[in-house]
Amino acid sequence: MDTQQVERGRAWLEELLRLAGFSAAVSVEQNPPFSEDSHWLQINEAELTPEQVQILLGQGGSALDAVQYLANAILNLTQEGDRPGAFTVELAGYRLHRYGELKALAEEAAAQARQTGQEVQLQSLSSAERRQIHTILKEQEDLETNSRGQEPDRRLVVRCITGVAPSLSPEAPQS
Repeated sequence: MDTQQVERGRAWLEELLRLAGFSAAVSVEQNPPFSEDSHWLQINEAELTPEQVQILLGQGGSALDAVQYLANAILNLTQEGDRPGAFTVELAGYRLHRYGELKALAEEAAAQARQTGQEVQLQSLSSAERRQIHTILKEQEDLETNSRGQEPDRRLVVRCITGVAPSLSPEAPQS
């Protein structure tokens, strides 16, 4: 994504916030902590009241997710085929905190799938969160992830593709 697209994203989000009655600056983070293919639009929470932060986050991050969805849909509307960019909207460390929760959830599902040899279904995740878990687990060669069902009941499924992994309990011989 070029700097003009990134600046357009920053300006768009500042204008959206202004129109919604929230006067806050937006900065761009070039090297996001866990998302190599996304530019982070960081809303300056110091310029907002705690109530405004809660409104912008929404229950379970739903409002922030909606703003992020709009940003990506609108800002990529006129982009040519391989030129669309991805934006992540961050406020008050929510994305970083949620990423930690998703990583723990992914690791727990992976361990359960390996231990039981059965599919593990993860519910109540947004499409962005399902995508993050796919990304977290993609390097695990013995696991496969996919999404199943229709919104709003779409679920992420984690499956061990090599069957039940050998036990690593203390009683099991180790080689």
